[in-house]
Amino acid sequence: MIGITGANGQLGRLVLEALLKTVPATEIVALARDPSKLAEYAARGVHTRSADYNTPATLAAALVGVEKLLLISSSEIGRRVAQHRAVIDAAIAAGVQLLAYTSVLHADTSTLALAQEHRETEALLKTSGLPYVLLRNGWYTENYAASIAPALQHGAFIGSAEDGRIASAARADYAAAAAVVLTGDGHAGHVYELAGDTAYTLAAFAAELALRAGATVNYVNLSQHDYQAALLGAGLPEPLAALLADSDAAAANGALFDDSHQLSALINRPTTPYQQTIAEALKR
Repeated sequence: MIGITGANGQLGRLVLEALLKTVPATEIVALARDPSKLAEYAARGVHTRSADYNTPATLAAALVGVEKLLLISSSEIGRRVAQHRAVIDAAIAAGVQLLAYTSVLHADTSTLALAQEHRETEALLKTSGLPYVLLRNGWYTENYAASIAPALQHGAFIGSAEDGRIASAARADYAAAAAVVLTGDGHAGHVYELAGDTAYTLAAFAAELALRAGATVNYVNLSQHDYQAALLGAGLPEPLAALLADSDAAAANGALFDDSHQLSALINRPTTPYQQTIAEALKR
């Protein structure tokens, strides 16, 4: 049995789809705070169970029979370590034989503010006694594709990454990697630094967007403070605006770059080019 936490999230759903290509639905357990939102997967034969990071009592029952578990990191910044600890403790109690955790690229040395909670979670795993594997995910190209509409509206793609090179990949690429680890053998103890095959600057991203949209879109580099203020002005919650601005500023110094090609090696195909993600976003 393979369990997926946060299965109703964007990454979780893609992992489910990747698993269903090779694994019988009856051998998959989709865990979510509200399993009713996974009704479409239940109809396909997937086990759906309630699992709330903030209610540890729900986790023990949710993990019964689970042999391999994907712990998709929580999105609740500032609360993630306690939430992850609850899942790890439940996994120990349930006798889980392998826990895969979605960390962040180069978590041990990263200057990203969001890396701290990942480092603390990795430390918990190291002392847990559980067999584990770290999937240190790089940036999702969709994080930038989400800004395409306002960029086209204003003729400007804003950020604070300067000329930093960003080796992002599509969210589905990272989901495919998780599925490979969960269905294969010999991954325990491995640390995978996962990133896209090709790196780009935000100026290049904006130029590609302009080309494909047939519009004028220039990259406008702002200070971290001004970029965060712009994101707040656009209606983003303060924690998310701060995270994105910090991540862009860190990207200027290489925090989102990696050229080891471990992701494409793991999924046995090239990662999705950022140009393709832009093209797909424009079709929506």
